[in-house]
Amino acid sequence: MGTGTGFGKTILIGDQFVLRGVPAIVAALPFVTECRVDRLDRGEGWLLDDRRREVPGYKQAKLAQQAASIGRILEVMGIDAARNPIRITFGGSLLAGSGVGASAASCVSLARALDETFALGLGIEDVNRIGREGEFPYHGIPSGVDNTASTYGGLLQFWIEGGATRFERIPVSRPLRIVLANSGVTADTSTLDGFVLGIRERDPRGFEATMATISAQSREMRAALERGDLATVGALMTANHEILVAMGLSHPILDELCGQALALGALGSKLTGGGRGGYMVALAPDTAVQERIGGAFEEDGFKVIAAEVGGAV
Repeated sequence: MGTGTGFGKTILIGDQFVLRGVPAIVAALPFVTECRVDRLDRGEGWLLDDRRREVPGYKQAKLAQQAASIGRILEVMGIDAARNPIRITFGGSLLAGSGVGASAASCVSLARALDETFALGLGIEDVNRIGREGEFPYHGIPSGVDNTASTYGGLLQFWIEGGATRFERIPVSRPLRIVLANSGVTADTSTLDGFVLGIRERDPRGFEATMATISAQSREMRAALERGDLATVGALMTANHEILVAMGLSHPILDELCGQALALGALGSKLTGGGRGGYMVALAPDTAVQERIGGAFEEDGFKVIAAEVGGAV
């Protein structure tokens, strides 16, 4: 028997464009997916018991991708489940839904649980690499940002350079108070690359100009985080959301939630994750505003995650 965990995440900027050279700023959430792997005395292959709390319909919508992901992870780790039957049980505190790294958290937690079960002696870099491999069925070509946040935790700037993934921790003087609300729309992130490619093909120059703008926003946001200027962080989040709306990457429910959060005192708000559904994230200046935003969303029937991010790992 072995166990493992993986953090959820929210991305403050750069969500959809890491594979296009844009640096992202990602924060691990203080909520995790937990995995337990038990070796079975009889049978063949693997059994799944998914006990994660979910946005209604999420697990069913992702079931085929999840099965392919588990198979890929077992193959990459060299584990023959036909000869070594196992039961995989998922649970934990992370609410499974599009936009909070639920798939990456399950991949990373499974890699860790399998490592412990079969005494493979993996290092944290190996866990991160295997976590990314498990993301392929969910995302097409994953950037690696979700599994990196899930593996290492903390507040990070993540980018791809020369084909290799890179990340650095962003030091902050105090944690950020955020509220995430789920639109109730489960997005298929595996179609995102094709959608973005279509935008680029229709207007190559405009697309590259937009990428340059978002890259500049990401660099400015990192500097603002490091000096504790949350007003600027929030303004950049809102400005970035407006760009994503113009590109067709948002959703009317997400736009409504972002506007409501601003009206209730948020410093900034935007969609998070691939977009076209899933979650939005709002940055609150204090606990009172955080509670006001989260309470209003819950009264309207939305699934809410309220958290502090960027503190000690």
